[in-house]
Amino acid sequence: MTDPSSPCDAAHELISSARVEGTPVYDRAGEKLGTLHSVMIHKVSGQVAYALLTFGGFLGVPSRVHPIPWEKLRYDTHRHGYTVDLSRDMLENAPTLSLDAADRPSERGYEEALFGYYGSSMFW
Repeated sequence: MTDPSSPCDAAHELISSARVEGTPVYDRAGEKLGTLHSVMIHKVSGQVAYALLTFGGFLGVPSRVHPIPWEKLRYDTHRHGYTVDLSRDMLENAPTLSLDAADRPSERGYEEALFGYYGSSMFW
C-alpha cells in the first residue's frame, strides 16, 4: 500500500473509497472536526453525492452521522485530510442521519433539505 504522505501519492487523482473512510476533516483554521465514515455514490451516474462525517458520540462511538455535500470538501495535501469552510456549530445544527440508517436510500425531500442547508447544488 502506498504511504499517503509520499510525494507519489499526491500525483494520483483517484482514490479508493476504502481510503477515504477514516480520513480526517478539518475546518479552515485547522481544527479537526471529525472523520469521514463513508461516501454516498449515485448508482447510475457514479457521482459522489455526499460524505458522512462522524464526530463526538458516546465514548467516541457516534450514533449519528452528518452528511456533507461532496462539493464542500477540499483535499488538503499538507494535512492529508479534507477541509471544509464550515464551523463546528454549523455542523452540529446540520441535518443528521442515524448511523444505522446511513446506508439506506434517503428520501428526496431529505436530500433537498440537506443540500439547501449548505447552499449546495443538488447532485442530481
